[in-house]
Amino acid sequence: MRLLLLADTHVPARARALPRQVWDEVGRADVVIHAGDWVTPPLLEELEGRARRLVAVHGNNDGPELRSRLPEVARAELGGMAWGVVHETGARTRRGERMRAAYPDLDVLVFGHSHIPWDTEHDGLRLLNPGSPTDRRREPHCTYMTATVEDRTITAVDLHRLPRAGALP
Repeated sequence: MRLLLLADTHVPARARALPRQVWDEVGRADVVIHAGDWVTPPLLEELEGRARRLVAVHGNNDGPELRSRLPEVARAELGGMAWGVVHETGARTRRGERMRAAYPDLDVLVFGHSHIPWDTEHDGLRLLNPGSPTDRRREPHCTYMTATVEDRTITAVDLHRLPRAGALP
């Protein structure tokens, strides 16, 4: 199972559209995961139409319409593993410990908000933040992640770097 992990797309506030490379990944993914901060509904609608399956949440920059359509926390069984998606996890200090306590039933938690890529494990909980494909903030690159799950195991997690934000598809 191939997964595409996105967060903090901020379309159209930070970029007019997702980069072509990300749309290519949507076409290859079995599941697209989006950890919030869409900003406006059109990108959600486009991903709903193009993704085989979408697991998504709203973020702190998402208004009432997105909040009415997307949960704050999403859960899904993917490849025999329990996955969760949230936008914000708080400070990086003791993040693993806090998230394990908050989500004792999960194998993987995908989150966003910081725009900083993250891949750690704490007490059996894998924490993944794909960064942002459109707004690098203080990071050197815009980013997203792909992951492969086989036989109840994550066999690969890859961080992909993009050119500067604003690339049109």
